[in-house]
Amino acid sequence: MLSYVELAASTSMYGMGIVAQSVAARRVERRGAGLALLARLARDRLYLVGFAGQAGGFVLAFLARASLPLYLVQAGSSCAIGLATVVGVVLLRWRVRFAEVAMLVVMAAGLVLLAAAATPAASGDIPPEMELVLFLLPLLTGPAAALACRRDATLSLAVLAGVQFALVAVCGRSIADEAILDLPLDPVAWLVLLSALLGQACLSAALARAGPTSTVASMDAVTMVISSVAGIAVLGDPVVPGREWSVVVGIVLVLSAVLGPAVRRAREAP
Repeated sequence: MLSYVELAASTSMYGMGIVAQSVAARRVERRGAGLALLARLARDRLYLVGFAGQAGGFVLAFLARASLPLYLVQAGSSCAIGLATVVGVVLLRWRVRFAEVAMLVVMAAGLVLLAAAATPAASGDIPPEMELVLFLLPLLTGPAAALACRRDATLSLAVLAGVQFALVAVCGRSIADEAILDLPLDPVAWLVLLSALLGQACLSAALARAGPTSTVASMDAVTMVISSVAGIAVLGDPVVPGREWSVVVGIVLVLSAVLGPAVRRAREAP
């Protein structure tokens, strides 16, 4: 039961963090690569509030992954954009449409299906041969992100952020049940921190170039698909027997709710 509370709190903190970071990122000079942008944003108090929300959500999601499968944890994290919409409407007077209300309903339905299929259990270990591949991903992300910044390729930055946060999820799930004192000695734990930093840099650069809805939706879609598949195929995340359909339908519903507003706004753009 505690893991479900941790997941709910994590989603709430992520949602508030998205709102604060997006407002702060849009009002700073956007030149430079992700890490340079992060250095400028570090002087913005509102961004630091948002970063604290993201950090708190990250820690709580890490704790939830110790016993909950990735397809449920990442779906909960993806729903943070829905909570961000609610916060934006209440505090910032964002205009809300019927489609956005429908998005929240679809998200809730997807989460219910995923929760019904989830079986709390410890994760399996990452195969040694796959660890080398995972360590190579951050080395490729840095140059790719710098190139995307120079070209103002917002979608590419969002996808790169999604890949890095998927890496955080998969590696975090594999080590979440370890003793805290053992984590500094585990190379995978350092990979989690490096990937989280790179993902945050890519996300900040993308938010400075586009609105939060399309950016976060693209990032969350990539993270959710990669981590959910890897969780089941590589880490052995369990599913209640006979509920496999519930996982598939739940993921599709959450993805539809997350990506729907972004697709609609892209069509409405001149």
